[in-house]
Amino acid sequence: MSTGRHVSVQTGGSITIPCSYDQYYINHVKYWCKGYGWTHCSSVVRTDHPKSTDRASISDDITQKVFTVIMTDLEPDDSNTYRCVVEINGGTDSMIQLLYLSVTPGTPELYVDQQEVTGVEGGSVTVRCYYSNSGDMKWCRMGGDCVSGFSGTLNGTSVTLKRTSDANNRTVLTVTMSGLKMENTDWYWCRVGELEMPVHITVSQQTATQRTSKMTSTTQDPTPQQPSASPTAEPVQTDNTSQGAEGNMEEVHQRSVKVLLISLGMLVVVTAGILVTWKMWRRHNMSCFSWLFISFQSADPEQDITYSTVTHTRETAPQVQTE
Repeated sequence: MSTGRHVSVQTGGSITIPCSYDQYYINHVKYWCKGYGWTHCSSVVRTDHPKSTDRASISDDITQKVFTVIMTDLEPDDSNTYRCVVEINGGTDSMIQLLYLSVTPGTPELYVDQQEVTGVEGGSVTVRCYYSNSGDMKWCRMGGDCVSGFSGTLNGTSVTLKRTSDANNRTVLTVTMSGLKMENTDWYWCRVGELEMPVHITVSQQTATQRTSKMTSTTQDPTPQQPSASPTAEPVQTDNTSQGAEGNMEEVHQRSVKVLLISLGMLVVVTAGILVTWKMWRRHNMSCFSWLFISFQSADPEQDITYSTVTHTRETAPQVQTE
C-alpha cells in the first residue's frame, strides 16, 4: 500500500487522502486511524462501521483499488500521524506508510486550488501547486513513477513542469499533462521537498458535442487569451470549447450560405462579362462587314463607264488614169 508522507492544510479547511491497496485486499475492511504508535492508533472511520462521523468519512472504490478518506473543518488539534489500514481477519493488520497531517492557521506551505480535476481523452489538464517551502519538485502517480526536472512521461502521457510566480507573488509549480488517455484516471501527488498534496485526475471520453466543438474551433483563427482578472489561477484548463453542437452547426450553416452567395455573385459577374464581350465582338464584326460592303459597291465598274458615239468611214481607193 502507499500514501503520502506530509500534508499541510489550513485551519477550517478540508483534505481528501487516497490510499491504494493490492487486489488481494479488495474484500477486506479498510479503516483510517489516528496515532503515531501502531498499538495506539485509534480508528476514526471504517468501511464497515462507522463509515462517517461529523467531520470524517471513508469510501472504497474496488475498481480502482483505492479507498479515500475525507476530513473537514480541520482544527489544530487534528494535527497528528495517521494511517491507512487494511484489516486482516485472524492476524495482524497490514503495515503501511505513515502520513503526517499538519493543520496551520496561516497559508499552508503546499496547497492546490482543488483536489479534483477533469479532462477529456486526447486533451490536457493543468494543475497549479502553490508552495513556500524548498526542495525537489516532482509530479508522481500514486504508487508509480515520478516526473522531475522540466518534462517527462507517465504511462505514455506527456508531463511538463514549470516554476513561475502569480500576481500575488506566490511561487507556483505548474504541471501540465497532455495527450490524456482513459488509463490516466488516477490519484497523483504534487511533491515539493517533504510536503505532498494529492490531486485526482478523471479522464472521460469526448462527447459528440465536444468533438463537434473541437472541429469547429480548428477552422477558426485563434484568439489570444485575455489575462484573468482574478489573481488566483484556475486549477484546470482543457482544450475544449464551451459552444454547443446546435450553435456550432448554425455557425457552419451561415458560413456555407455566405460562401454560396459569394460563388453565385462571382458566377453572375463572369457571365455578364462574357455577354458584354460577345456583343462588342459581334458589333465590331458587323461594322467591318458593312465597311467591306460599301467599299465593294464603290468599286462597281458600272459607275465608271463613259458612253460615246463611234462612226466608221470607209476610205475609197485612188483611181489610176491610163493614157
